[in-house]
Amino acid sequence: MKITIEGADKAFAEKLVVLAAQHDAELTVTTVDIAWTAERAEQFLASLPANALRFAKLVVDADGDKPAEELRVEFHGELRGPTIALSRAVPRGVRRKWWPSGTEAPIAPRYDPEHPSWQKAIAYTMTSENVTAFRAAFARLGIGPAPVDDDQNEEDQP
Repeated sequence: MKITIEGADKAFAEKLVVLAAQHDAELTVTTVDIAWTAERAEQFLASLPANALRFAKLVVDADGDKPAEELRVEFHGELRGPTIALSRAVPRGVRRKWWPSGTEAPIAPRYDPEHPSWQKAIAYTMTSENVTAFRAAFARLGIGPAPVDDDQNEEDQP
């Protein structure tokens, strides 16, 4: 019997091997690293059109949690263009073998849990690990942090 599991994380694979051994079965699990690295993030960002790149930058600069209303203001009320470009970049990267199948989109919409029916996103989010990788990628691309308004910078406050 041959079992193939793709995209499993290391902890799951280890538990599965232990379970198979308990039943006197031989099992080999090959794991694929689907985490976003600075190198993968750089390739992802370099493949984006300008509006999607700016969208990603705004989410990263917000430490991975940018309210959708603020993004709608930045994009004149229309988020479909950048979000469609972002959603197409992941499968394109899989096809071009930039990253493995099973790699998740780095930016995800968050919806209001109080309203489960169709609705607009209330925010766009990224995990802290992805924020770190994408910050490094922006730095590698020479795209630094957005300027900070001195009036809002708490470190400069007396």
